[in-house]
Amino acid sequence: MLMKIWAVMAPVLACAGVGYFWGRTGRPFDTRMVSALVTSVATPCLIVATLGQSDLDLAALARITGLFAAVMALTGLGAWLLIRASGRPVRVFLPALTFPNTGNMGLPLCLLAFGEHGLALALAWMMLTSVIQFSLGLAVVSGEGLSWRLLRHPILISVVVAVVMVVFQIRLPAWLQNSVALIGDLTIPMMLITLGVSLSQLRVRDAGGGLVFAAARLLLGFGAAWLVCELAGVEGVLRGVILIQSTMPVALP
Repeated sequence: MLMKIWAVMAPVLACAGVGYFWGRTGRPFDTRMVSALVTSVATPCLIVATLGQSDLDLAALARITGLFAAVMALTGLGAWLLIRASGRPVRVFLPALTFPNTGNMGLPLCLLAFGEHGLALALAWMMLTSVIQFSLGLAVVSGEGLSWRLLRHPILISVVVAVVMVVFQIRLPAWLQNSVALIGDLTIPMMLITLGVSLSQLRVRDAGGGLVFAAARLLLGFGAAWLVCELAGVEGVLRGVILIQSTMPVALP
């Protein structure tokens, strides 16, 4: 069992470790450029390439959407109650406690643990997280409400394209599928390397309060996911993906 867990964790730690030691040596790394490339190009390509070739159908996406809504509602409610009890500002802490890092941490873990099918399910979960995070999440943080400009975000556009492909069983021609898949393959390693660089530049100040809220993010996510899976009778790979994606820590800026 330990060897299986290590086989999943080792590649993630290796990629993040490359970024961490690269950052610690002071070598140049344009985090903003790489993040923009991953968000605007690589991740949309990964979504379209993976879901376009997966065996997911409309019924599967509808079920995942329902489970996602239930998990997020429970997580958000628990986060809101905790923040109100602590006296911290809701607008600042609610998104951090509610939205997990389903991208550069959740995707590689699901891929290594459950293979391509797990990656497809994890991408569907990440797509839903992105839609809510780039709309409701940003509205909460900014305090300015929803903006229609978010509909032009590349990830949200790729979500629409992927859903259309799944619903109508559309397959890209081989040359286009291979091209999109190759670009999409950049996503996970570049995400992890960027994560490592961000960790190397992280400076801890309020360690006590930070640890409490970091632990709360994991416990709230896992508790909500476990309860929903139990009540809905979710088993197998989907259950594993939901538990992994929901128990991820908050994303680093």
